Amino acid sequence: MQTPHCRTPNLLLILLGPVMLAVGRAAMKSQVLYELEREPAYWDAQARATLDAALKLRPREHQAKNIILFLGDGMGVSTVSAARILRGQMEGGSGEETMLAMDTFPYVALSKTYSVDKQVADSASTATAYHCGVKANAKTVGLSANAVAYECNTTFGNEVYSVLRRAKAQGKSVGVVTTTRVQHASPAAAYAHSVSRSWYSDADLPSSARQQGCVDIATQLVTNVDIDVILGGGRMYMTPKGTPDPEYPTSNSRKGDRKDKRNLIDVWLKAKPNKKSHYVWHRKEFDEINIKATDRLMGLFEPKDMRFEVFRNSTRDPSIVEMTEKAIQILSKNPKGYFLFVEDEYYINDPLIENLIKLVVITIMKNYGHGRIDHGHHDGIAKLALTEAVMFDQAIQRAAQLTRESDTLTVVTADHSHVFTFGGNTPRGNPIFGLAPKKADDKMPFTSILYANGPGYVHINGTRGNITMVDYYDEEYMQQAAVPLDAETHGGEDVAIYAKGPMAHLFHGVKEQNYVAHVMAYAACLKPYTNCPPHPHSHTSSGCVNTTSSLLFGLLSLLWLLR
Repeated sequence: MQTPHCRTPNLLLILLGPVMLAVGRAAMKSQVLYELEREPAYWDAQARATLDAALKLRPREHQAKNIILFLGDGMGVSTVSAARILRGQMEGGSGEETMLAMDTFPYVALSKTYSVDKQVADSASTATAYHCGVKANAKTVGLSANAVAYECNTTFGNEVYSVLRRAKAQGKSVGVVTTTRVQHASPAAAYAHSVSRSWYSDADLPSSARQQGCVDIATQLVTNVDIDVILGGGRMYMTPKGTPDPEYPTSNSRKGDRKDKRNLIDVWLKAKPNKKSHYVWHRKEFDEINIKATDRLMGLFEPKDMRFEVFRNSTRDPSIVEMTEKAIQILSKNPKGYFLFVEDEYYINDPLIENLIKLVVITIMKNYGHGRIDHGHHDGIAKLALTEAVMFDQAIQRAAQLTRESDTLTVVTADHSHVFTFGGNTPRGNPIFGLAPKKADDKMPFTSILYANGPGYVHINGTRGNITMVDYYDEEYMQQAAVPLDAETHGGEDVAIYAKGPMAHLFHGVKEQNYVAHVMAYAACLKPYTNCPPHPHSHTSSGCVNTTSSLLFGLLSLLWLLR
């Protein structure tokens, strides 16, 4: 570090203080930030503030009352980095200096995502790992690796149990919020045991599996464990075959799917007659739910998966943040605490930012239907994946506003990555969906974002397509790929784990993915752990720790304002 300016950092921060108060979240112009960044004093002040806060950071070594697990399906590190830049650019900055809500979590680790039988895993085996604490085989949920995909008779005796189920057994309330169908692999591993992640309803089971006693995932949703809050999509798997969908009554493809003629919504409603249970499928009913008068809530807002936030009909379907908020409000009434799993779709809880997003992603896409980072990447359409990642981060931020770090362990992670990358020696502030500055060896331009494989492989007469002939900023633009595939594939590299709250410091270094479940169970003193962290003292040091946490990210506040 250079000595001539060693006193300047404090002066710089003093001078910047009134400016930060004045500009607020509107952010300084990029040129102002550029001028600051040219000075070594800026970087010294930034690093010193971060170092000082890090030295004062103390772990919360007491038991967690509540646990929230956020799962960004397919949200690899490259996706997080690109989403960070996108969010900053949506707000008028160059983007790179932006801080996401998850970036402010004090503890970070890496998760190894391989499964027992696959180097590059799927969402089912990974869900079993982070929910149940054991690695498993692809295509299976809630089962050990002794179970074989699609072989029903290998189910029995190989069941493994989730943190959600263990939390319920100890008197906590539990909930699932997802913008997929609630029977999707990621939430399913929290409550079901199936050799096929695709056995959503009994109509999906082969006759041999039914004869051997296997049960579809939707049935297990309402019979295996009493889940207090269930919010997402997946109506059609819950009602008898031919039942008209309430939202799309004339659509044959959205009618009820069940062969056994059971109405599983009614099964769930009647399961706990002593509790006040409600089912909703429409935004109006959802908004009218009286939290104080509701013990259990099921909301199924689409026949299958819910839609992207930017394509959501806001008069009919709630957003992911609204669902998360309602879930926390209901679950937090339990004095023993709760476990909440939140997956995927992403929401901007700021009208200005929301409008900016909708300018970027014009809502004209035709029947796309899948509101997830994962599906955006599989289709090779980076804009869908990244805008969803930005929205997901806003959901994390909203949850932070509704909870206390002193009693709630919040974990944010991904199940796997994707073969998505961005590069090309781009200059600072380059539009994230823009071109690299130089042409490739074939004398044609290329976008910074590319995929290693997928549907974006298009060659004409043996030559890569000239992207200047298309609008590569369009919301449906499919980035180029190196290898032709109908769908882009998952990536096999590690994914990040972000954590804050009680025992969050146990997330550090490089860990196996199943470690996530064990930390959550230990933090909340759930089976198999009995030698648990102590309960927090009646007069906790949370205020002091919060101050430390704030100091750690005091610098981030500066960057937040300069975005």
